[in-house]
Amino acid sequence: MSTITSKPVIHQLDIHQNRNSGTALNLEWLDHIQVNFSSVEGRTKSLLGRRCVKKQWQEAWLLKAITCMDLTTLGGDDTKGRVRRLCAKAKQPVRRDIIDALGMTDAKITTGAVCVYHEMVETAVEALADTNIPVAAVSTGFPHGLSPMPQRIQEIKASVKAGAKEIDIVITRGHVLTGNWQALYDEVSSFREACGDAHLKTILATGELATMRNVAKASMVAMMAGADFIKTSTGKESVNANLNVSLTMVRMIRDYFAETGYKIGYKPAGGISKAKDALSYLILMKEELNNDWLSPELFRFGASSLLGDIERQLEHFVTGHYSANNRHPLA
Repeated sequence: MSTITSKPVIHQLDIHQNRNSGTALNLEWLDHIQVNFSSVEGRTKSLLGRRCVKKQWQEAWLLKAITCMDLTTLGGDDTKGRVRRLCAKAKQPVRRDIIDALGMTDAKITTGAVCVYHEMVETAVEALADTNIPVAAVSTGFPHGLSPMPQRIQEIKASVKAGAKEIDIVITRGHVLTGNWQALYDEVSSFREACGDAHLKTILATGELATMRNVAKASMVAMMAGADFIKTSTGKESVNANLNVSLTMVRMIRDYFAETGYKIGYKPAGGISKAKDALSYLILMKEELNNDWLSPELFRFGASSLLGDIERQLEHFVTGHYSANNRHPLA
């Protein structure tokens, strides 16, 4: 039995490379979506059992993971000084001596983005002015998404005006739990319109959606409504990103691409703190989609502590010894 099924897709010859423009809400398509959870688990377990990355190949994959990272601070105690330090870390995510020893001095490795609350967008934009690193802002009543709709729309517009190039929005989970797909579609469409040229990253809060089928349907509706990325979690739920949820969402991205030609990005977030976990997600993307999705344009980690462990692994590759965390500048 297939792991995840959706409606039969039309393989088009004219594959669009531009931004997702969305489609009309197709309820018939949603009715065909099914998820076999046992098969999902079997696929993710076999995937990791058959793939092992070692030595210089592991080094290369970990450097790739850094370039796909949304370096994030979303604390109530955030200050401008902390955000400036985070931006400095984004510009030079690995100690210079390690980068030199790896022979990657000229690669100019940076993180994929810096993610902050709206209040800190201007500070981050200013700190990153001499780079191409975009600033992402969490929005729409993050993390619960229950503030009034006009307020959520205004929050998006304010962050875009302040210089945010990406907006991470949260959906109303109740629309998914009650099967009100039209309301979810209209909500995400409104957020997409408010973003203008800024890219819309739609957080589904999958740990609160009850079933994998709900996760799959919510993913598809968000893409139909014009989302540029779909994202697992806010990082504030009790259950955040995992490989089973990721496989479900990635299969929806694959179906949407086959049907429309639009490539939608994917962002797992919350609980990803170890280098070996980052490798698992990269392998999943390569196996289920293709190398196009191994880039910051189509894949991001939502991470606040992951970078520190990756740095330790890279130093081990260079020296043969694991370092203490305090040897690396804090992200």
